[in-house]
Amino acid sequence: MSPDPRAWGIDAGYHDYRGQWRATSPEVTEALLDAMDATGEHPPEPAAWVVRRDQPVRLGDGVTICLEAGGEIQVHGVMPPETPLGYHTLVHPDGRERSLIVGPGACFLPEELRTWGWGTQLYAARSRRSWGIGDFSDLRRLGEWARSEGAGMLLVNPLHAALPTEEQQTSPYTPSSRRFRNPLYLSIEDLPGASETGVDLTELVAQGRALNHRELIDRDTAYRLKMDALARIYERAPHSEDFERYLRSGGELLRSYATFVSLAEHYGGGATRWPNGYERPDSSAVARWQRDNAERIRFHAWVQWLLEGQLEEAMDAIDIVHDLAIGVDPEGADAWIWQDVLAAGVSVGAPPDEFNSLGQDWSLPPFDPWKLRASGYRAFIETIRSGMAGAGLRFDHVMGLFRLFWIPNGLPAAEGTYVRYPYEDLLNILALESHRANAYVVGEDLGTVEPFVREEMQRRNIMGYRVLWFESDPEAYPESTMAAVTNHDLPTIAGLWTGSDLRMQQILDLQPNVEATTATRDRLRDLLGLADDAPVEEVVVRTHELLSRAPSRLLVPTLEDALGVEERPNQPGTTDERPNWSVPLPFPLEEVFEHPLPRRVARTLGHRR
Repeated sequence: MSPDPRAWGIDAGYHDYRGQWRATSPEVTEALLDAMDATGEHPPEPAAWVVRRDQPVRLGDGVTICLEAGGEIQVHGVMPPETPLGYHTLVHPDGRERSLIVGPGACFLPEELRTWGWGTQLYAARSRRSWGIGDFSDLRRLGEWARSEGAGMLLVNPLHAALPTEEQQTSPYTPSSRRFRNPLYLSIEDLPGASETGVDLTELVAQGRALNHRELIDRDTAYRLKMDALARIYERAPHSEDFERYLRSGGELLRSYATFVSLAEHYGGGATRWPNGYERPDSSAVARWQRDNAERIRFHAWVQWLLEGQLEEAMDAIDIVHDLAIGVDPEGADAWIWQDVLAAGVSVGAPPDEFNSLGQDWSLPPFDPWKLRASGYRAFIETIRSGMAGAGLRFDHVMGLFRLFWIPNGLPAAEGTYVRYPYEDLLNILALESHRANAYVVGEDLGTVEPFVREEMQRRNIMGYRVLWFESDPEAYPESTMAAVTNHDLPTIAGLWTGSDLRMQQILDLQPNVEATTATRDRLRDLLGLADDAPVEEVVVRTHELLSRAPSRLLVPTLEDALGVEERPNQPGTTDERPNWSVPLPFPLEEVFEHPLPRRVARTLGHRR
């Protein structure tokens, strides 16, 4: 029987940002079915039963719940309300087993949560001690300063691991792995053993700090210097029981990741550049590689252990909200390790909107919703768990839990369509991990959002995201939101006010929506009651006074705005045309801490009603 596109989650079309219906073409439908390896009318059955403890669930008569922490619960009909949250096994009387995931239904959300904090591109926040790029010691110092100015949290860009190649990936939203972290963020001089082991790092320190004088972030050189220093320290590092415990707790996933890194650095890229035999992590060739390169694999696991340690120290200074990217590099570690649950031949993106008239293709392979479900959601669970390391998680493009915009390879972004996901299962798992980590969740719900999505987010205690450029009346924002003036993909206050952002889009031939951008600027002028030639500094302060009226639980000004920066961190629709993700803050942190404009913004937000 031929596959039913609707049963496989493929929408017949969608309403674009103008409200016009765009039908899915037969060619796109066929391409998406092929990407899912759809062979039957309906997708395969789920491997895990995901349920909410706050709702009655009939499990059957005579079944046994084997609890994750040990012990059993005998069930006769409805699941007992005292069943612990967690990942259990349901055993039927005839011996059949099935995973049972019990979630709380709604995410963790402290009643008293109401604060503000800087939105921070960590790579850009470098100090005089940095090696050309902001690191975890800089994050700790930034957190200490922010708290002294009245902030209660920091929102940081994704800290995910990039490919370990000579040319480092610049975008934090195209990671090799969302489960592991980027060694570029290690502060080498603050590592345990950096001085005690007697390793001479004098020349590397000098070269690293010299990178601070470069106009742009030089990730390639910083990575080479840091990996050189790490290798020298590792050679003399004393035995650590903490590291041994980390190795054991990381298990096969950590080993597979470290194996990938050792292969990628040896062959200079992802799996498509490796010899035959290494296509899968469970192959005999990979097993031989692991035996022959055990020490290098152990080294890369050690680097991840160091990253976790330094990140924890930074999080002691202030609450950190981590940003979780929507996908991964198709050449990266997660795509190799979890290849069986990814869709091939398609990428994720976004349909055209008022700021990006061509749509967006993010070149990220999506999870296949039905293969993911058939695997018991293991890859999703691990990904979410890593993102819950801090006080909160910002889920980039949270609509992806409900549906994702799939684009067949070779087609323009505007010709893609939406694919549905088993969102109730995914939300239940998200809520479970949120409670386990005591971490709240913010869903980045910008763009084309179906009405029921925000309703479901509210029911699940997932805070929404409001941006002044799109919704100009902060006093009307819902309380359960994170509110900001702008984000990394949108104009800064200075860029919008001076017109430099629009001029750059025109120079790059991005077909910007001039009318909408001009209207946004005029609307800001009218809201602030300022003249067209008002100085940027005054516009910045007055804009944040406007933001401070929002009843939102979280307010997030960006450091770029607080320093009057005109360039946005990223310009969607470009790759090499401009230095995306590579522009540092205009001053080192030592000067940022003394700069009057961030202090004025901080006082403004500290006096919010």
